[in-house]
Amino acid sequence: MEYPKKILHWFSDSETDLGKEKFFSKYNPADGGKLADVIEAEKEDVEKFVKSASESYGVWRKISIVGRADVLRKAAFLISENKKDLAEIVALESGKPVRNALGEITAAAECGFFIAGEGRRNYGKVLMSAAANREVKMVRQSIGVGALIVPFNNPMASIAWKTFPALLCGNSVILKSHPDTPYSAIAFAKILKEAGVPAGVFSVIQGGAEAGAALAEHKKINFISFTGSSESAISVLKASATRMAKVSVESGGKNPFIVCEDADLQRAASLASESAFIDAGQRCAAASRIIILEPVYEEFKKIFLEKVAALKVGVSENDDLGAIINEKRLNWILGEAEAAVKRGGKLIFGTGRLSESGYFLTPMILEDVPPSDEISDKEIFGPVVILYRAKDFKEAIYLANLSKYKLSGAIHTKDMGRAQEFIKEYNGGVVRVNGPTHGSEPHMPFGGTGFSGNGWREPGEAALDFYSDWKQISIDY
Repeated sequence: MEYPKKILHWFSDSETDLGKEKFFSKYNPADGGKLADVIEAEKEDVEKFVKSASESYGVWRKISIVGRADVLRKAAFLISENKKDLAEIVALESGKPVRNALGEITAAAECGFFIAGEGRRNYGKVLMSAAANREVKMVRQSIGVGALIVPFNNPMASIAWKTFPALLCGNSVILKSHPDTPYSAIAFAKILKEAGVPAGVFSVIQGGAEAGAALAEHKKINFISFTGSSESAISVLKASATRMAKVSVESGGKNPFIVCEDADLQRAASLASESAFIDAGQRCAAASRIIILEPVYEEFKKIFLEKVAALKVGVSENDDLGAIINEKRLNWILGEAEAAVKRGGKLIFGTGRLSESGYFLTPMILEDVPPSDEISDKEIFGPVVILYRAKDFKEAIYLANLSKYKLSGAIHTKDMGRAQEFIKEYNGGVVRVNGPTHGSEPHMPFGGTGFSGNGWREPGEAALDFYSDWKQISIDY
């Protein structure tokens, strides 16, 4: 698929500007050059999208769930068949190496295959009643028109995580594309059209905060699935609260990675490096707080620094870290790291920006940062990692739970007793033992609590609980 010079909305199965001339510029993270002009929706445009989605909902929900699943399975096959083209779009927009983008496309297809399979496992429940001659059962029903608000870091996977279960359940959706990855959603829309999804069932609206706010406020948007910053999540929750819309939030992490004195330090350092700097740290499950028990702190730090020094920054096939998504975010990340150093933190690795032509940062590692410092509890969403000393295991768990973000946490130890204690005591939504902090699979429910989310899970079977409602049916005979 060729990347266009103008990127439009996807409305009623075609690309359109809706007769408007308001555009913003999309830049290439790898070289800073302009990629395209992107149409920007205004508040009144949302009304057209909602009307179209409402009309198509009546058609789509009447197709059997097995029929809908067959369409989505075809879409998953088309994603697989076109993975090279799709990966090139994702890599170009997001500034990540193509091999990383290929992994994302594969994950998107696998999500489609799994969710399509749920069409033939759409089981309800039969309930026993104390009343004679009464049959009671529970069945799923669609919700209506929903808004999907996606992030920039893994655009195709995020779209798949939300769209496949939403459509399987019989809903129509309006996807608000991220301004930094606008064409990924259009490419996905074209695949859904080819697979047989009716016009209006899946729409893509381009734009920024104004379009997102208009969707969140709209009285006919029955549910919202949001992935992004906690600040934006709070705005969405407030905007939709008065009509009690169903809202799923996944809003980032400040994930701990504990290294015990009995850990395999080589393995732990490799996985800590991978976890910390995956997608240049632009991953909600990235390990940004590495907590090391005092007896092995210096030894682990030495190995970890060697692993990080071997990482390559760029977008070629052999590179490990891609670009920061835009220059504004790059400067903000640098500013946060520099401010932490001014407050007493010590920068032990990294030099900051690599070149003026692209948005590349070296990995940055800090130590001697107090757990009470603001950077210890602020999601940076970039390649900035802090090392902490813990005098014992109890303090390590205390530090792990100190953040308001409760997403993913990892522990490295050979002591399964300690591992079990961490599993019980860590307050996040995901716990990993002797592994990375990231790496959820399409059938595994993912999410957190606190400032990381409000309890809903995507993808997997658990996603169906958000994208459908349960109906109790009682029959007396």
